[in-house]
Amino acid sequence: MNHLYQKDISGCGLSGIISTTGKLIPAEDIIKTIRIQNERGNGLGGGFAGYGIYPEYKDYYAFHIMFDHEQAKQDAEAYLDDNYIVVRKEPIPHRRTAAIPTHPLLWRYFVKARDNRPDLELEELSEDDFVVKTVMKINSEIDGAYVFSSGKNMGAFKGVGFADEIADFFMLEQYQAYIWTAHNRFPTNTQGWWGGAHPFTLLDWSIVHNGEISSYGINKRYLEMFRYKCTLLTDTEVVAYLFDLLIRKHGLSARLACLALAAPFWGDIDRLPEDEQQVLRQIRQVYGPAMLNGPFSVLFAHSRGLIGLNDRIKLRPLIAATHDDRVYMASEESAIRTVCAKPDRVWAPRAGEPVIVELNDDVI
Repeated sequence: MNHLYQKDISGCGLSGIISTTGKLIPAEDIIKTIRIQNERGNGLGGGFAGYGIYPEYKDYYAFHIMFDHEQAKQDAEAYLDDNYIVVRKEPIPHRRTAAIPTHPLLWRYFVKARDNRPDLELEELSEDDFVVKTVMKINSEIDGAYVFSSGKNMGAFKGVGFADEIADFFMLEQYQAYIWTAHNRFPTNTQGWWGGAHPFTLLDWSIVHNGEISSYGINKRYLEMFRYKCTLLTDTEVVAYLFDLLIRKHGLSARLACLALAAPFWGDIDRLPEDEQQVLRQIRQVYGPAMLNGPFSVLFAHSRGLIGLNDRIKLRPLIAATHDDRVYMASEESAIRTVCAKPDRVWAPRAGEPVIVELNDDVI
Protein backbone atom coordinates (compact mmCIF):
# COMPACT_ATOMS: atom_id res chain seq x y z
CA MET A 1 0.00 0.00 0.00
CA ASN A 2 1.22 3.47 -0.84
CA HIS A 3 -0.09 6.21 1.42
CA LEU A 4 0.71 8.80 -1.25
CA TYR A 5 -2.39 7.72 -3.16
CA GLN A 6 -4.87 8.17 -0.34
CA LYS A 7 -7.66 10.61 -1.18
CA ASP A 8 -7.50 14.06 0.39
CA ILE A 9 -11.13 14.86 1.18
CA SER A 10 -10.51 18.39 2.43
CA GLY A 11 -9.08 19.80 -0.79
CA CYS A 12 -9.84 23.13 -2.50
CA GLY A 13 -8.45 26.38 -1.15
CA LEU A 14 -10.45 29.53 -0.48
CA SER A 15 -9.43 33.05 0.43
CA GLY A 16 -11.13 36.42 0.63
CA ILE A 17 -10.27 39.98 1.66
CA ILE A 18 -12.56 42.95 2.22
CA SER A 19 -11.75 46.54 3.14
CA THR A 20 -14.72 47.79 5.15
CA THR A 21 -13.79 51.38 4.28
CA GLY A 22 -13.80 50.66 0.56
CA LYS A 23 -10.05 51.08 0.07
CA LEU A 24 -8.73 49.39 -3.04
CA ILE A 25 -6.59 46.31 -2.44
CA PRO A 26 -3.95 45.33 -5.03
CA ALA A 27 -4.51 41.96 -6.64
CA GLU A 28 -1.11 40.78 -5.47
CA ASP A 29 -2.49 40.44 -1.93
CA ILE A 30 -5.20 37.96 -2.89
CA ILE A 31 -2.80 36.12 -5.22
CA LYS A 32 -0.37 35.56 -2.32
CA THR A 33 -3.14 34.12 -0.12
CA ILE A 34 -4.16 31.55 -2.72
CA ARG A 35 -0.70 30.70 -4.06
CA ILE A 36 0.31 29.31 -0.67
CA GLN A 37 -2.71 26.98 -0.91
CA ASN A 38 -1.67 25.45 -4.24
CA GLU A 39 -1.40 22.00 -2.68
CA ARG A 40 -5.16 22.22 -2.04
CA GLY A 41 -5.75 22.23 -5.80
CA ASN A 42 -4.64 19.98 -8.65
CA GLY A 43 -4.40 22.47 -11.50
CA LEU A 44 -7.89 21.78 -12.86
CA GLY A 45 -9.44 25.07 -11.81
CA GLY A 46 -8.63 28.43 -10.30
CA GLY A 47 -10.20 31.85 -10.22
CA PHE A 48 -10.86 35.22 -8.65
CA ALA A 49 -13.65 37.75 -8.21
CA GLY A 50 -12.92 41.45 -7.69
CA TYR A 51 -15.30 44.27 -6.73
CA GLY A 52 -14.67 47.89 -7.69
CA ILE A 53 -12.54 47.00 -10.71
CA TYR A 54 -14.61 48.88 -13.33
CA PRO A 55 -15.31 52.33 -11.84
CA GLU A 56 -15.55 53.98 -15.26
CA TYR A 57 -18.41 51.60 -16.16
CA LYS A 58 -19.92 51.20 -12.71
CA ASP A 59 -23.48 51.82 -13.95
CA TYR A 60 -23.30 49.07 -16.58
CA TYR A 61 -23.48 45.31 -16.25
CA ALA A 62 -20.13 43.76 -17.10
CA PHE A 63 -20.69 40.49 -18.95
CA HIS A 64 -17.65 38.21 -19.03
CA ILE A 65 -18.37 35.50 -21.60
CA MET A 66 -16.32 32.53 -22.78
CA PHE A 67 -16.92 31.04 -26.23
CA ASP A 68 -15.90 27.64 -27.55
CA HIS A 69 -16.00 28.89 -31.14
CA GLU A 70 -16.67 31.95 -33.28
CA GLN A 71 -20.27 30.98 -34.11
CA ALA A 72 -21.17 30.99 -30.41
CA LYS A 73 -19.73 34.50 -30.15
CA GLN A 74 -21.76 35.71 -33.12
CA ASP A 75 -24.99 34.20 -31.77
CA ALA A 76 -24.51 35.68 -28.28
CA GLU A 77 -23.59 39.11 -29.64
CA ALA A 78 -26.68 39.13 -31.86
CA TYR A 79 -28.85 38.56 -28.79
CA LEU A 80 -27.00 41.22 -26.79
CA ASP A 81 -27.25 43.77 -29.61
CA ASP A 82 -31.02 43.22 -29.88
CA ASN A 83 -31.70 43.53 -26.15
CA TYR A 84 -28.94 45.72 -24.72
CA ILE A 85 -27.13 48.96 -25.34
CA VAL A 86 -23.52 47.79 -25.61
CA VAL A 87 -21.27 50.72 -24.69
CA ARG A 88 -18.04 48.75 -24.98
CA LYS A 89 -16.92 45.28 -26.00
CA GLU A 90 -13.42 43.85 -26.14
CA PRO A 91 -11.39 40.73 -25.48
CA ILE A 92 -10.70 40.28 -21.77
CA PRO A 93 -7.02 41.24 -21.44
CA HIS A 94 -4.79 38.19 -21.07
CA ARG A 95 -1.30 37.07 -21.93
CA ARG A 96 0.10 33.92 -23.48
CA THR A 97 1.63 31.70 -20.79
CA ALA A 98 3.31 28.30 -20.81
CA ALA A 99 0.99 27.09 -18.06
CA ILE A 100 -2.17 27.79 -20.09
CA PRO A 101 -1.49 26.87 -23.72
CA THR A 102 -5.15 26.73 -24.81
CA HIS A 103 -8.26 28.61 -23.74
CA PRO A 104 -11.72 29.63 -24.97
CA LEU A 105 -12.43 32.97 -26.63
CA LEU A 106 -12.75 35.42 -23.72
CA TRP A 107 -14.70 38.66 -24.17
CA ARG A 108 -16.30 41.29 -21.96
CA TYR A 109 -19.28 43.55 -22.68
CA PHE A 110 -20.47 46.60 -20.73
CA VAL A 111 -24.21 46.79 -21.26
CA LYS A 112 -27.53 48.31 -20.24
CA ALA A 113 -30.90 46.71 -21.08
CA ARG A 114 -32.93 48.41 -23.81
CA ASP A 115 -36.37 49.71 -22.88
CA ASN A 116 -37.80 48.45 -26.18
CA ARG A 117 -35.97 45.12 -26.28
CA PRO A 118 -37.69 42.40 -28.35
CA ASP A 119 -37.20 39.69 -25.71
CA LEU A 120 -39.97 41.02 -23.46
CA GLU A 121 -42.31 38.75 -21.55
CA LEU A 122 -45.93 39.27 -20.55
CA GLU A 123 -44.87 40.11 -16.99
CA GLU A 124 -42.71 43.14 -16.43
CA LEU A 125 -39.15 42.25 -15.47
CA SER A 126 -36.76 44.46 -13.55
CA GLU A 127 -33.39 45.04 -15.19
CA ASP A 128 -31.74 42.65 -12.73
CA ASP A 129 -34.31 39.97 -13.53
CA PHE A 130 -33.75 40.47 -17.24
CA VAL A 131 -29.99 40.07 -16.77
CA VAL A 132 -30.63 36.81 -14.89
CA LYS A 133 -32.86 35.66 -17.75
CA THR A 134 -30.12 36.59 -20.23
CA VAL A 135 -27.50 34.56 -18.36
CA MET A 136 -29.82 31.54 -18.23
CA LYS A 137 -30.72 31.87 -21.90
CA ILE A 138 -27.16 32.20 -23.21
CA ASN A 139 -25.82 29.41 -21.00
CA SER A 140 -28.60 26.97 -21.87
CA GLU A 141 -29.56 27.86 -25.45
CA ILE A 142 -26.44 29.13 -27.23
CA ASP A 143 -24.13 26.20 -27.82
CA GLY A 144 -20.58 26.95 -26.74
CA ALA A 145 -21.29 30.25 -24.94
CA TYR A 146 -21.06 30.69 -21.16
CA VAL A 147 -21.60 33.88 -19.18
CA PHE A 148 -19.27 33.61 -16.19
CA SER A 149 -19.74 37.12 -14.75
CA SER A 150 -22.64 39.57 -15.02
CA GLY A 151 -22.48 42.14 -12.20
CA LYS A 152 -21.85 45.86 -12.03
CA ASN A 153 -18.36 47.16 -11.21
CA MET A 154 -17.12 43.63 -10.58
CA GLY A 155 -15.79 40.71 -12.52
CA ALA A 156 -14.78 37.07 -12.29
CA PHE A 157 -11.62 35.66 -13.85
CA LYS A 158 -11.33 31.89 -13.94
CA GLY A 159 -10.13 28.90 -15.92
CA VAL A 160 -8.27 25.60 -15.92
CA GLY A 161 -5.00 25.94 -14.05
CA PHE A 162 -3.73 26.76 -10.58
CA ALA A 163 -5.09 30.04 -9.25
CA ASP A 164 -1.77 31.89 -9.48
CA GLU A 165 -1.45 30.71 -13.09
CA ILE A 166 -4.92 32.07 -13.83
CA ALA A 167 -3.91 35.38 -12.23
CA ASP A 168 -0.84 35.56 -14.47
CA PHE A 169 -2.88 34.65 -17.55
CA PHE A 170 -5.51 37.35 -16.92
CA MET A 171 -2.84 39.93 -15.92
CA LEU A 172 -4.60 40.39 -12.60
CA GLU A 173 -1.79 42.62 -11.36
CA GLN A 174 -3.46 45.42 -13.34
CA TYR A 175 -6.55 45.37 -11.08
CA GLN A 176 -7.44 46.70 -7.63
CA ALA A 177 -10.62 45.90 -5.70
CA TYR A 178 -12.19 46.58 -2.31
CA ILE A 179 -13.29 42.92 -2.12
CA TRP A 180 -11.38 39.95 -3.49
CA THR A 181 -12.12 36.25 -3.38
CA ALA A 182 -10.00 33.41 -4.77
CA HIS A 183 -10.21 29.66 -5.30
CA ASN A 184 -7.90 26.73 -6.00
CA ARG A 185 -9.96 23.79 -7.23
CA PHE A 186 -9.61 20.08 -6.52
CA PRO A 187 -12.59 18.61 -8.43
CA THR A 188 -13.82 15.32 -7.03
CA ASN A 189 -17.17 14.51 -8.67
CA THR A 190 -17.18 16.73 -11.77
CA GLN A 191 -14.76 17.46 -14.56
CA GLY A 192 -12.29 20.30 -14.63
CA TRP A 193 -13.22 22.76 -17.38
CA TRP A 194 -13.20 26.53 -17.84
CA GLY A 195 -16.87 27.06 -17.05
CA GLY A 196 -16.70 24.78 -14.02
CA ALA A 197 -13.92 26.71 -12.28
CA HIS A 198 -14.85 28.97 -9.37
CA PRO A 199 -16.11 31.63 -8.65
CA PHE A 200 -19.67 31.07 -9.78
CA THR A 201 -21.52 34.34 -10.19
CA LEU A 202 -24.88 35.87 -10.94
CA LEU A 203 -25.36 39.63 -11.02
CA ASP A 204 -23.01 40.89 -8.30
CA TRP A 205 -23.20 37.67 -6.24
CA SER A 206 -20.15 35.41 -6.38
CA ILE A 207 -19.33 32.18 -4.59
CA VAL A 208 -16.22 30.08 -4.02
CA HIS A 209 -16.67 26.69 -2.41
CA ASN A 210 -14.70 23.87 -0.82
CA GLY A 211 -16.54 20.58 -0.43
CA GLU A 212 -19.51 18.80 -1.92
CA ILE A 213 -23.20 19.74 -2.08
CA SER A 214 -24.84 16.33 -1.69
CA SER A 215 -28.27 18.01 -1.82
CA TYR A 216 -27.56 19.29 -5.35
CA GLY A 217 -30.46 17.35 -6.90
CA ILE A 218 -33.21 18.78 -4.69
CA ASN A 219 -31.56 22.24 -4.68
CA LYS A 220 -31.49 22.22 -8.49
CA ARG A 221 -35.14 21.15 -8.79
CA TYR A 222 -36.16 23.81 -6.27
CA LEU A 223 -34.35 26.53 -8.23
CA GLU A 224 -35.94 25.39 -11.48
CA MET A 225 -39.34 26.28 -9.97
CA PHE A 226 -38.10 29.89 -10.05
CA ARG A 227 -36.69 29.66 -13.61
CA TYR A 228 -33.03 29.23 -12.71
CA LYS A 229 -31.17 26.84 -15.00
CA CYS A 230 -28.13 24.93 -13.77
CA THR A 231 -25.96 24.30 -16.83
CA LEU A 232 -22.32 24.50 -15.68
CA LEU A 233 -21.92 20.87 -14.56
CA THR A 234 -20.92 21.38 -10.94
CA ASP A 235 -22.76 21.46 -7.63
CA THR A 236 -21.45 24.90 -6.59
CA GLU A 237 -23.63 26.66 -9.16
CA VAL A 238 -26.75 26.14 -7.03
CA VAL A 239 -25.25 28.08 -4.09
CA ALA A 240 -24.89 31.29 -6.11
CA TYR A 241 -28.46 31.02 -7.38
CA LEU A 242 -29.86 30.21 -3.94
CA PHE A 243 -28.33 33.35 -2.45
CA ASP A 244 -29.83 35.39 -5.30
CA LEU A 245 -33.26 33.83 -4.74
CA LEU A 246 -33.31 34.19 -0.96
CA ILE A 247 -31.77 37.64 -0.61
CA ARG A 248 -32.65 39.55 -3.79
CA LYS A 249 -35.93 37.90 -4.75
CA HIS A 250 -37.39 36.92 -1.36
CA GLY A 251 -35.93 39.78 0.66
CA LEU A 252 -34.26 37.74 3.42
CA SER A 253 -31.37 39.26 5.32
CA ALA A 254 -27.96 37.74 4.81
CA ARG A 255 -28.14 36.13 8.25
CA LEU A 256 -31.56 34.56 7.62
CA ALA A 257 -30.39 33.31 4.22
CA CYS A 258 -27.42 31.62 5.90
CA LEU A 259 -29.76 30.05 8.47
CA ALA A 260 -31.84 28.66 5.62
CA LEU A 261 -28.84 27.23 3.77
CA ALA A 262 -27.07 25.83 6.85
CA ALA A 263 -30.07 25.34 9.13
CA PRO A 264 -29.51 24.15 12.71
CA PHE A 265 -30.46 20.57 13.56
CA TRP A 266 -33.97 20.08 14.96
CA GLY A 267 -32.50 18.96 18.28
CA ASP A 268 -30.51 22.18 18.56
CA ILE A 269 -33.60 24.24 17.71
CA ASP A 270 -35.57 22.48 20.46
CA ARG A 271 -33.10 23.74 23.08
CA LEU A 272 -33.49 27.41 22.11
CA PRO A 273 -35.88 30.00 23.63
CA GLU A 274 -39.41 29.73 22.24
CA ASP A 275 -39.26 32.89 20.09
CA GLU A 276 -36.03 31.75 18.41
CA GLN A 277 -37.48 28.28 17.91
CA GLN A 278 -40.43 29.72 16.04
CA VAL A 279 -38.29 31.66 13.55
CA LEU A 280 -35.95 28.75 12.86
CA ARG A 281 -38.82 26.28 12.50
CA GLN A 282 -40.49 28.54 9.95
CA ILE A 283 -37.25 28.91 7.99
CA ARG A 284 -36.69 25.16 7.90
CA GLN A 285 -40.30 24.50 6.90
CA VAL A 286 -40.41 27.13 4.13
CA TYR A 287 -36.89 26.69 2.77
CA GLY A 288 -36.30 22.99 3.34
CA PRO A 289 -35.49 22.36 -0.37
CA ALA A 290 -32.92 25.17 -0.26
CA MET A 291 -30.94 23.70 2.62
CA LEU A 292 -27.40 22.61 1.69
CA ASN A 293 -26.33 19.16 2.81
CA GLY A 294 -22.84 17.77 2.67
CA PRO A 295 -19.41 19.03 3.74
CA PHE A 296 -18.76 22.61 2.67
CA SER A 297 -17.22 25.95 3.41
CA VAL A 298 -18.06 28.89 1.18
CA LEU A 299 -17.12 32.52 0.73
CA PHE A 300 -19.99 34.54 -0.69
CA ALA A 301 -19.29 38.07 -1.91
CA HIS A 302 -21.53 40.87 -3.14
CA SER A 303 -21.10 44.57 -3.84
CA ARG A 304 -21.59 45.53 -0.17
CA GLY A 305 -19.94 42.69 1.69
CA LEU A 306 -18.35 39.30 2.23
CA ILE A 307 -19.81 36.26 4.01
CA GLY A 308 -18.07 33.11 5.20
CA LEU A 309 -20.15 30.02 6.01
CA ASN A 310 -19.48 26.36 6.66
CA ASP A 311 -21.70 23.33 7.11
CA ARG A 312 -23.55 22.42 10.30
CA ILE A 313 -20.82 20.13 11.64
CA LYS A 314 -17.84 21.90 10.06
CA LEU A 315 -16.44 19.24 7.79
CA ARG A 316 -14.42 21.83 5.88
CA PRO A 317 -12.03 24.39 7.39
CA LEU A 318 -12.61 28.14 7.56
CA ILE A 319 -10.48 30.73 9.36
CA ALA A 320 -11.21 34.46 9.78
CA ALA A 321 -9.04 37.37 10.90
CA THR A 322 -9.19 41.15 11.22
CA HIS A 323 -6.63 43.92 11.01
CA ASP A 324 -7.47 47.62 10.84
CA ASP A 325 -10.18 48.02 8.17
CA ARG A 326 -9.57 44.62 6.59
CA VAL A 327 -11.23 41.28 7.23
CA TYR A 328 -9.63 38.11 5.92
CA MET A 329 -11.11 34.63 5.44
CA ALA A 330 -9.35 31.54 4.16
CA SER A 331 -9.11 27.78 4.38
CA GLU A 332 -5.83 28.12 6.28
CA GLU A 333 -4.43 30.65 8.73
CA SER A 334 -1.12 30.54 6.83
CA ALA A 335 -2.88 32.08 3.82
CA ILE A 336 -3.94 35.07 5.88
CA ARG A 337 -0.53 35.55 7.46
CA THR A 338 1.17 35.78 4.07
CA VAL A 339 -0.32 39.28 3.75
CA CYS A 340 -1.12 40.09 7.39
CA ALA A 341 1.64 38.85 9.68
CA LYS A 342 0.10 40.21 12.88
CA PRO A 343 -3.71 40.29 12.69
CA ASP A 344 -5.65 41.92 15.51
CA ARG A 345 -7.82 38.82 15.89
CA VAL A 346 -7.87 35.32 14.44
CA TRP A 347 -10.65 32.78 14.99
CA ALA A 348 -12.25 29.66 13.56
CA PRO A 349 -15.99 30.27 13.07
CA ARG A 350 -18.23 27.65 14.65
CA ALA A 351 -20.11 25.14 12.53
CA GLY A 352 -22.97 26.75 10.63
CA GLU A 353 -22.21 30.19 12.13
CA PRO A 354 -21.78 32.81 9.37
CA VAL A 355 -19.15 35.52 9.40
CA ILE A 356 -20.95 38.51 7.86
CA VAL A 357 -18.88 41.57 6.95
CA GLU A 358 -20.32 44.68 5.30
CA LEU A 359 -18.90 47.93 4.04
CA ASN A 360 -19.22 50.89 6.37
CA ASP A 361 -22.44 52.82 5.87
CA ASP A 362 -20.60 55.90 4.58
CA VAL A 363 -18.91 53.97 1.75
CA ILE A 364 -20.51 54.76 -1.61
